[in-house]
Amino acid sequence: MDETTLSLNYPLRRCWMKRGKQTCLPAHTGYRHLVHLIGALDWASATVHALPVERKTSARFLDFVEWLCLEIYPYQPLVLVLDNVSYHHSADVLALFALLEPRVQVLWLPKYSPDMNPIERFWLHLKNQVYANRLFPSLSALQEQLHLWLTIQNSPNHPARLSFANSFR
Repeated sequence: MDETTLSLNYPLRRCWMKRGKQTCLPAHTGYRHLVHLIGALDWASATVHALPVERKTSARFLDFVEWLCLEIYPYQPLVLVLDNVSYHHSADVLALFALLEPRVQVLWLPKYSPDMNPIERFWLHLKNQVYANRLFPSLSALQEQLHLWLTIQNSPNHPARLSFANSFR
């Protein structure tokens, strides 16, 4: 499990320019419009379950864990791999993990090791496919593309789906 943030100001991945002449690219100015996602990767099926949230807080994280454990995987045992962001260690979150302990095991990653979390690879893929080098006219247009690519990832035979089969070789 992990969180990511996207904004209307896209990351520039590649750009051709004439030598000595810098290309000006459009960008949104003023208020920063952000989309936060909390997501979980099902390693066995390579599916991703994600929810957009207004802010990344322990309350929203609790909502996500409850949704994941009660609606998406109501009976299956789960292993949650988590980093050490402060709201993952809040009293409310730890109390929920204690309540779910017979069915949910939490593995804490070492500090400063995001490359050990498999969903980070999906977040990079999502950002490259959805939003790198693209200027969206509105936050809702960006959210539509995010929803589309999450649907693609959860479609087993889609050619644009990220495969985790050879991720760590």
